[in-house]
Amino acid sequence: MAIQGTLKTMSLTDLLQFLAAGRKTGTLKFDFGKVTKQVYFKNGLIVGSKSNDPREYLGQILLHYGKLNESQLQQAREVQRTSGGKLGEVLVQLGILTESDVLDILKTRTLDAIYDLFMWNEGQFEFYDDESLPEDLILIEVEPVTVIMEGIYRIDELARYRTLVPTDRCILELNSGWTASLKLGKEFRQVLFFVEKKMSVAEICYHMHASAFHVYGQLYDLISKGVAHVVGEVPEGTATSPEVDDFPESLTEMIWAVERKLDEDPEAALVMIQRVLEEDPKNAEAQKLLPQAEAKIIKHIYSTGIAPTAVPVLLVSPNALTDQQLDAREGFILSRINGSWDIQSILSICPFREADCLRMIKRLIDRKVIGL
Repeated sequence: MAIQGTLKTMSLTDLLQFLAAGRKTGTLKFDFGKVTKQVYFKNGLIVGSKSNDPREYLGQILLHYGKLNESQLQQAREVQRTSGGKLGEVLVQLGILTESDVLDILKTRTLDAIYDLFMWNEGQFEFYDDESLPEDLILIEVEPVTVIMEGIYRIDELARYRTLVPTDRCILELNSGWTASLKLGKEFRQVLFFVEKKMSVAEICYHMHASAFHVYGQLYDLISKGVAHVVGEVPEGTATSPEVDDFPESLTEMIWAVERKLDEDPEAALVMIQRVLEEDPKNAEAQKLLPQAEAKIIKHIYSTGIAPTAVPVLLVSPNALTDQQLDAREGFILSRINGSWDIQSILSICPFREADCLRMIKRLIDRKVIGL
């Protein structure tokens, strides 16, 4: 029996309680835009989860929790490209992590992916009763009530954090004299470094490979302790996707248009797919066409002379970058251009989908901000 609905009509808390009370076994799938998450149940217990959100990939979680650095992740990805294998296995093989380290962080990733669902204001869900678990799933056993309590706590805390840090476009500034009487840990010092660079909250999230909930909490503490204050916001981001003339009115017509544009203009097709998924996150045709469009974009960009092994360099001075109207993600990419990392190395540590990352690199090249 399938149960389906939206998070506007049935809250995540009620949904988890229902499945726990019925001691359900199966897969609970969530869709919102390009993000799909699956939470697995066995006899009413949560036993695992999966997500296609790049921020929740194993490498990003390891970076966030300080289990490795970006250079180590890039090294492991290079081994993966040449010899194959799962990232966790490669990290153990290289001696960077132990098997116990990998298992512990996989369990942490499972819970973090579920906790993030409590931050969703909308999205669609469907429960597939008695669906078998994936063979490669790392099993945990968590009572849904435990997850619910943590999720409710995070909702309340995020609302409190936003009383001082309203949006992810906020920019903070350090107060004078804060170092005189305050001792801060290593992670807070890292946040302060990004604050000093006038990064927005969104940029800090990317650079710390951390969730918005985590960063908002740290910034809230800094403001509460008199270390920093909000000085403004970066302007709303301008559209960076290609314009699509005469958007079809219905979703069906839009899918037909995507199929026509997929070969000749995959970027325009991707824009349409994203529009469909915004209106109907579970649209099967759009979900099927999304990876096709992304694969064509990746192939097209590499065919323009941008090779995976090419090493990008900055063509403008760091001071001139402030005039480029960069968004948070472009800023992250630029900060990883060091004259030695090639494009595939930069891709391996970015918390973005590969097609999105390559599109941004291509735009930066076209704008002559970077060169190869």
